[in-house]
Amino acid sequence: MSLVIRFAKTGRKGERKFRIVVKEKRSRRDGDAVDTLGYYIKVLNKEVVKKIDQEKLDYWMSKGAQMSASVKKNIFPNKS
Repeated sequence: MSLVIRFAKTGRKGERKFRIVVKEKRSRRDGDAVDTLGYYIKVLNKEVVKKIDQEKLDYWMSKGAQMSASVKKNIFPNKS
C-alpha cells in the first residue's frame, strides 16, 4: 500500500477549502482518507489559513508516506 499526503477538497462551489489527508496513492481526490492531518484555506484577498498536526505528519512520513507536490509547495514553501 503506497500512501500519499495530499489535499481533499471540501466546502461549497467556488470556495477554496482543503483538508490535508493521508490516502492510498490510487484513491480518488475526495474519497476515503486513512487519516486527516489538518486543513488549508485560501481566501480571495490572498489570506491563507493553514493548520497541520506536526506529530501526525512526522508519524506518517516515518511510515513511508510521500507529500504531493501541491502540499509541499503550499504548506512548506521554503523546503525543497
